[in-house]
Order: sequence, then C-alpha cells, then structure tokens
Amino acid sequence: MQPRPSTFSIVARDPATDAVGVAVQSKFVSVGSVVPFVSADAGAIATQSFANVAYGPDGLDALRDGNTAAETIELLTEADDEAESRQVGVVGQDGSIAAFTGEACFDVAGDIQGDHYTVQGNILENHETLEAMAEAFETTDGGLPEKLLAALHAGNDAGGDKRGEQSAAMYIAKPEGGYDGGNDRWVDVRVDDHEHPIDELERVFRLYDITLLAREEPEDVESLAGETAREVLETLAELGFYDGDPTAGFGDEEREALESFRGMNNFENHTLTVLEDAIARGWDDADGDGESKLVNAIWHGLARLDRK
Repeated sequence: MQPRPSTFSIVARDPATDAVGVAVQSKFVSVGSVVPFVSADAGAIATQSFANVAYGPDGLDALRDGNTAAETIELLTEADDEAESRQVGVVGQDGSIAAFTGEACFDVAGDIQGDHYTVQGNILENHETLEAMAEAFETTDGGLPEKLLAALHAGNDAGGDKRGEQSAAMYIAKPEGGYDGGNDRWVDVRVDDHEHPIDELERVFRLYDITLLAREEPEDVESLAGETAREVLETLAELGFYDGDPTAGFGDEEREALESFRGMNNFENHTLTVLEDAIARGWDDADGDGESKLVNAIWHGLARLDRK
C-alpha cells in the first residue's frame, strides 16, 4: 500500500471574488503535490487519506459538467473499489459543498461543512482540530488566503496531525488571477519539508503576496521619518543598499537605496511611493530583523489595501 497523506485540509470559496482554494498540512513530504486540485471554472478539491489523485482532475471535470459537489463525490467514490480508504472535500463554483470520509480512514477522521467551506482530516489528535479550523475560517477577517492560513494554524494548535508536522500548501485559483492575468493560478505556495511548515508557508506566502499580487492604490501615503527612517536605513546599509550615515531623514539618496532594494527583490508590483508608505505603516508591527523585517513591514503596511 502507498503511504497515506494523512492530513487536515480546508477547501473553500470566496463568492465575492470567485476564488476557490485548498490549504493543507500533513506529516507527509510534499503534500502540495498530492492533495490540492483547483480550477477557477470548476471549484476546488482536496483528496487525502489513501489519496486517489485521479479524484482531482476527474472531480473538476465533473463539476464543469454541472454536477454539484455531492454528486461529484458520488461519481468518484462509486467508481472506486477502495473508496472506504479515501477522504475528499469538494467546493464547487456553483456554491455547493460536500465531503466524504471513508469508514476505513484511520481515526481520528471526519469532516465539517459550513458556508463556503469544508474541513476534513484523518489520523488527527482529536476532533477539536476540525472544529477549530471551522471556527477560524468563519471568524478571521481578510481575504481567502488569510482565512485559509488561519484555519491551518488553528487546526494545528488544537491538535493537528497525530504524527506531527512536515509539509503544507495553499493553492487558490481565481479568474485571470495568475501572473499577468495569463491563467487562473492566483496563489500557489508550498513547503515540502520543514519543522514548522505552516509558519514557513505563511512566510513564503507573504513574500509571494508582495511580489505577485496586486493591491488597490492607497488614497494617502506616509513618508519614512524619525526613528523608523533611521532603523530602515540601518537595515538597508547592512544589506549593502545604502552607504550613507543612517539618520532620521529620508531624502533622494535614501530613496535611491530603497529603489535598489525594490528592484533586487522584484517588488516592482508596487511603486516606490507605495513601498515607502507600507514600510512606514508596517514597521512597528513587523517581526524579525534585516531583510525579513523589511519584507514583513511591507506586508503589514499593504494589508490595509484590498487585493485586486
């Protein structure tokens, strides 16, 4: 028998943006290569336990053909002699939601559905893992990525995978959401092997968010000044972008250093003015130091702006 990607996952839809996605964590290497399947014209599917990866493309085709999530699961499991070893969650673009947990899935196994989402897991520490995921998704502010990440964190904190942590992934599709609008792959981030994969997934997502996802333009902007400006310049100097004396001022020379940092890190998705504003607003909330703190400050500062 193949290894089981025993795991917990959430499949969800944002009706305001037509985004559909899956977030997943497992004590299993590269869970993102096995569990999530999404398509903006169909819906999202998580296939796990003794995963049948054919459930992904076959299920998306069934959704495209007009089947509901429940009908899709019925089609998949009826044609599968090992269905009782499977677990699958499905959310359709039509708003339908369903999940299946086979009787042969290892305990603790189960699923919970709510408005626009389903959570499911197997070989869990407890059923509270699923309850915590559902509550976090329902109560977290922000867009679909924030809600999916919150659900993973909550599930892990409540007990999570009985065997521990190893990999995590988040995959979200949205019409024309991909790079330069060329496909629907809006968010696609994975951590294949890590001691704390959900924390690392969030770090990678924030970098992805800053680099690839567009935000609405701010109505007003702040400039760097005072102690924040000095600390930012100290960081830019440590990174080799600024060779002046870090002070509380932030003029043309200092902005040239920030522009060099912006270009080197592929942050051209945001203008220099917006980037400076984000750092000024987000610096005090940012964790880490050096480049990590700069990136976190930008993410926190941009968070007030809606994604396009």
